[in-house]
Amino acid sequence: MASAIDHEMMSRALQLARKGLYTTMPNPRVGCVIMKDGEIVGEGFHERSGESHAEVHALNMAGDKAEGATAYVTLEPCSHFGRTPPCAEALIKAKVERVVAAMEDPNPLVSGRGMNRLRDAGILVESGVLEAQAKALNPGFIKKMVSGQPYVRLKLAMSLDGRTAMESGESQWITGPAARSEVQQLRAQSGAVITGVGSILQDNSSLTVRAEELGLPDAEKLARKQPLRVVLDSFLKTPVDANVVTGPGKVLIVCTDQAEQNRQAELEAAGAEVLRLPSNAGQVDLQALMSELARRDCLEVLLETGATLAGAAVKEGLVDELIVFMAPVLMGSAARPLLTMPFQSMSEKLDLNITDIRAIGGDWKVTATFKEKTDN
Repeated sequence: MASAIDHEMMSRALQLARKGLYTTMPNPRVGCVIMKDGEIVGEGFHERSGESHAEVHALNMAGDKAEGATAYVTLEPCSHFGRTPPCAEALIKAKVERVVAAMEDPNPLVSGRGMNRLRDAGILVESGVLEAQAKALNPGFIKKMVSGQPYVRLKLAMSLDGRTAMESGESQWITGPAARSEVQQLRAQSGAVITGVGSILQDNSSLTVRAEELGLPDAEKLARKQPLRVVLDSFLKTPVDANVVTGPGKVLIVCTDQAEQNRQAELEAAGAEVLRLPSNAGQVDLQALMSELARRDCLEVLLETGATLAGAAVKEGLVDELIVFMAPVLMGSAARPLLTMPFQSMSEKLDLNITDIRAIGGDWKVTATFKEKTDN
């Protein structure tokens, strides 16, 4: 049974893992603490894909003190050779006495094998300590391993009366600088940011991570790794000189088979990648898009778009998390709604679990997930 010390050390390991929030993609965020005789002798976190895992950093710090120690890891130590050697073997070689893992690795190549390898070597193994917190740290990695799909966050900004833009489409800026900084951070931790061509034509959105708005240490460094910018543009209306095309990083413009080949060639000459996907009622098939993004290791996806595409994604059950920034303004009944979902009866409503509400500058940030539908 886990002790108070186990919880304290795992909490520290989770703190360390969070340091990789913006840098480990597509690998999971993992932290490790090694304790011996009541003292932390080693700790570390996974910093970047392809580099040493958290356990290796912690073992290097601990040195000979790792022998007979307890290692606390936020994710089951890997047991297979990838771009780095297996961490389970490193822990065995260091002669640790006990390993406490927050959760089992959902990766079929690892799941349970790492812990079994440790047990076979005579090491005491426990798991499940602060498991919920560990899972919350890696939603995209877990969902990809379980379902082959990315974790999708839908970001929306609205007035107090639930409006997102004036009737003309004018929307800058509903929320204040602190909320916009939070959005930059959401982009920075995402593998891809998706919008519709309407947002490009209306606002000439860039969808980039901007260092000056991140509000984080090492902002310049973090902004060098841009998420994949994805524009849903069934008939390739995106201008070749649009900010989303000419900005730093890669842009993927997704169309249907009805799009003109000449327009595709023009966009590709401007530096964009054009991808044709199946259509669904004349629009890009969103399910096919999500599968493609998961294949490209975009494990956490941010949807930043208008009411129509946002409503379609929600109706298709593709959104895992809803993040709404609410500004203390009223925009009137003629302004555009948050989501285009023309329900006809109360039985169609979607129930939410609000997981977090907090003030962000002068605005409010509401985070929610969708409740499963039940028959009444």
